[in-house]
Amino acid sequence: MIEFHLDGHSKVATYMQLVQQVRQSLRLGLIDPGDQLPRVREVAEALAINPNTVLKAYRQLELEGLVSARPGVGTFVTRSLAGPSLANQAALRHDLIGWLSQARAAGLDQEDIVALVETTLRATFQEGIAEA
Repeated sequence: MIEFHLDGHSKVATYMQLVQQVRQSLRLGLIDPGDQLPRVREVAEALAINPNTVLKAYRQLELEGLVSARPGVGTFVTRSLAGPSLANQAALRHDLIGWLSQARAAGLDQEDIVALVETTLRATFQEGIAEA
């Protein structure tokens, strides 16, 4: 089951952080169709947020066709976002962990790494570069 976390420094709205985490979990195959999301009250208590914030996130996911709410039962995943690349992700994750270790050893902190990845990712996709 997914465990939500919040980044208090993020400029992304709390409910959207929850939505993004569900999307990422679906894309990575960490949750699958049929899986139940944590109950609204559980998430609200664990993150010390208003239950309406969790409801808003779940409603957004429902509008996107990713989950379905069953009154009195819970909210369930209805479809996956994992593509054919899912099989390659374990090896890529391993490589990424190695790269992150090198970045940290070179003195980069988390914000430096995020900035480097985001700008490189943006440039790569804008220029249509398939490989580095």
